[in-house]
Amino acid sequence: MVTVERAQTGLRLEKNVLKVLKGLAEYLDMSLGDLVEGIALHAFDGKAPFTPETLAKIEQLKVVYDLTLTSADAHRLVER
Repeated sequence: MVTVERAQTGLRLEKNVLKVLKGLAEYLDMSLGDLVEGIALHAFDGKAPFTPETLAKIEQLKVVYDLTLTSADAHRLVER
């Protein structure tokens, strides 16, 4: 185990992205913060954060929560 110091943040996310992340965190039995931290650390190392099984679950959650955004939409989102 590695000891760290965490900071509370007011992160804003697109609502369906958040729903999928929350659903995935529940499926993986971890907190939303731990999930986001893990995704970021994998990305920083240039590694994929998800197994094929987890990617399949993400696809299911995207359908359930009507998430149609993809990585092509990143950095191009505007609020209503």
